[in-house]
Amino acid sequence: MTEYDKKGVGKVTIEQIKQRFLTAMQSLGLTDKEISLSSASGYTNQYWYLRKRKKENPDMKATVSYWVKVKTPQQIDQVVDKLDDEATSNFFIAKVTHSKLKEYREQLKIEAIKAAKIKAEKLAGAVNEKVGVAVTINEPSEQAFEPQPRMYANAMMKLEDNAGLTDPGIQVDFKKIKLHFEVVVVFALQ
Repeated sequence: MTEYDKKGVGKVTIEQIKQRFLTAMQSLGLTDKEISLSSASGYTNQYWYLRKRKKENPDMKATVSYWVKVKTPQQIDQVVDKLDDEATSNFFIAKVTHSKLKEYREQLKIEAIKAAKIKAEKLAGAVNEKVGVAVTINEPSEQAFEPQPRMYANAMMKLEDNAGLTDPGIQVDFKKIKLHFEVVVVFALQ
């Protein structure tokens, strides 16, 4: 959100914008745990022109960005409805995750080890051997793969809804998070 000049009012300060934004988010039931400051900065609009006149007009426009945690696409639409159109330059979905993601990863690792043993038993059976104890179990470096959608899909859906282009009965939800895990297991043969 960025400071702006409003005709007849003058400059709308970043403090006014922040206060309105936080009040609007609280009206949606969001708490301090779901809202956090992401960044703050300042800039001079028309830098090349104003550079020469900096002593005459030293005022910079302040900008602030927030992280807002939501749980449903409907909450995203509610947040968008509350944004100050003149102060807001953009928004995007920065991260999609799940509250039980760590548990799911652990379950997936266990399933990968079990699958490795089943595969080893099949392959060892082809040469009339039996699988013994696991000698080593290695986890390849786990990359923190989390989908990073940087799109304005919800803004587009909102515009379509307002234009009457979509069926109000359609329920849009977050994309499913897919997890994949590999494990290297070395078994002794008997």
